[in-house]
Amino acid sequence: MRMASDTLCASSPKAKELCGENRLHNRTNRVECQSSLSCFNESHGNLVPERTKGSSSLNQNFRERKVPGTKNDGTRNDPHIHTDAESENREHVCASSLGTTVAGDGDACLHCEDGRCSACLATRSQHCTRLRSGSTLQDLYKEEFYDDDDDSDWEPVHHFVMKKWFCTNCTMPNFDDVSHCDVCGEHKESEFFKHDVFKTHNELGTEKFSSLDSGGRDRESASDTSTAIGFDERMLLHYEVSMKSHPHPERPDRLRAIATCLADAGIFPGKCSLIPAREITEGELEMVHSVDHIETVQKSSCMVASYFTSDTYANEHSARAARLAAGLCADLAVSIMSGRSKNGFALVRPPGHHAGIKQAMGFCLHNNAAVAALAAQRAGAKKVLIVDWDVHHGNGTQEIFEGSKSVLYISLHRHEGGRFYPGTGAADEVGTLDGRGFSVNIPWSRGGVGDHDYIFAFQHIVLPIAFKFAPDMTIISAGFDAARGDPLGCCDVTPAGFAQMTNMLTSLSQGKLLVVLEGGYNLRSISSSATAVVKVLLGEKPSSEMSNVTPTKEGLQTILLVSRIQLEFWPILQETYAALRAQWDSVSSLDSRRRAKKRKRLVGPFWWKWGSKRFIYERLYKS
Repeated sequence: MRMASDTLCASSPKAKELCGENRLHNRTNRVECQSSLSCFNESHGNLVPERTKGSSSLNQNFRERKVPGTKNDGTRNDPHIHTDAESENREHVCASSLGTTVAGDGDACLHCEDGRCSACLATRSQHCTRLRSGSTLQDLYKEEFYDDDDDSDWEPVHHFVMKKWFCTNCTMPNFDDVSHCDVCGEHKESEFFKHDVFKTHNELGTEKFSSLDSGGRDRESASDTSTAIGFDERMLLHYEVSMKSHPHPERPDRLRAIATCLADAGIFPGKCSLIPAREITEGELEMVHSVDHIETVQKSSCMVASYFTSDTYANEHSARAARLAAGLCADLAVSIMSGRSKNGFALVRPPGHHAGIKQAMGFCLHNNAAVAALAAQRAGAKKVLIVDWDVHHGNGTQEIFEGSKSVLYISLHRHEGGRFYPGTGAADEVGTLDGRGFSVNIPWSRGGVGDHDYIFAFQHIVLPIAFKFAPDMTIISAGFDAARGDPLGCCDVTPAGFAQMTNMLTSLSQGKLLVVLEGGYNLRSISSSATAVVKVLLGEKPSSEMSNVTPTKEGLQTILLVSRIQLEFWPILQETYAALRAQWDSVSSLDSRRRAKKRKRLVGPFWWKWGSKRFIYERLYKS
């Protein structure tokens, strides 16, 4: 779906002073459109391996052998000790095994006996280059700067280090002298959760919610009135155990914030039906993922903490949380297809659309939307539509269904020529073999994309193709990281925009619609956006109709490109493509006239036509 700055060094006094100097250089700036990714080297020299698209690998960060300097649970206080086999082979990285390393006294480096750890000095001297593409989703979430001078003979100097606080809304760091978050504007003392919506599993039974399996509810009337909600409080136990210098954006508070907002709106509990939670079976998962992937995720339950990639964590409860999330999505799809529910909202985590056949990545363990699609097909749906409006491309979902013509996958996401995570989802990725034309990617070329571009894309690409496809079931991979104020997405979609897109999709598949939560890391944004979506599921019309929308020039260019590519597979776009082409020619012509008029206004004195002044003028205004 990265937390390396400001780490406290546990080695010699000189190394401690060195880390203090690093913190001055690691001042985190205001996050803008984070298509550029930053280095992920810890101050203590921990080199995290890059994400690969191969089979999943589980990198243990915690030790079974207890050594001095560990916590009561046997885990070491310093989370930055080298443990990966890959890092042992890297140049300048200490190769001592933690199982045999014993910290003697407080002044001894945990890596070397001479007090000068080569890993610390190598990391200090390495220049951090801002990349336009990176290995992890969480790299979008922070920036880190290092001094590239050779400091082998540098003597530490005492400096004042300003304290930082992390925003409870978006987790971004802020300096202690400011009272409001520089990214989202949230006050440092704000409280989100006035009451605890999540109670124990027994309390969340039929006493407070109308269960779909309760005998007192008439199933026929339920199909006309009820919106099913799927969640289980055990999914809150999935969190990052390792204490990093920056809170992980994918955190349990995401579900708490949405549930609190739904409760404040009088929706949950009250107007929705609760679907009983169950863990997905291994057989159901094998229809989506490889056996090796399933076993790898399951093995994480035997460890206090582990990582599939440097940004995709797990603890001993994560495997169960992922199985519960997938099981809820599958049962919601079956309930909707059978008519027991009108529609549904899966309030689940961990998210899933980055999880492919063989790998977990981008905060995702199991692909919840893919599991739901196959469950719907087993329940009688011949064709399933998946619309993914998460700001990141759902590379896992596309991989799973790229050869299938019974599942149409449409994704709207930031792409920027492959420089935005995960780098996939170009307009010419249309599927393979029999599935050619059943992958439709709408890749935005920049950040800041708002309601008008999204609605315009729905009107001219998503809905025409979807109506022609005529799905029996529609699933939304609803990531709310494209929402206004999200620090990872840096886009500008409002709750009204999400509500409008949801309302447009209710006209498909006789209203059989399942919304599955994916990303979204600004608590206020995801809670208000999710509430707006659930209100539409309950039958409430969006507050504002967005019929006459005007896309940005970049948005129109993207939609025109996608129309031209998909025209080969969906001839229904012929009329749309012609209209878009005429609109693009009009915009381009108007833009050219504006530039010519601007140049005409900037004509200088007649003697500028000769000599060096004319050259300067042409360089300044005509280049």
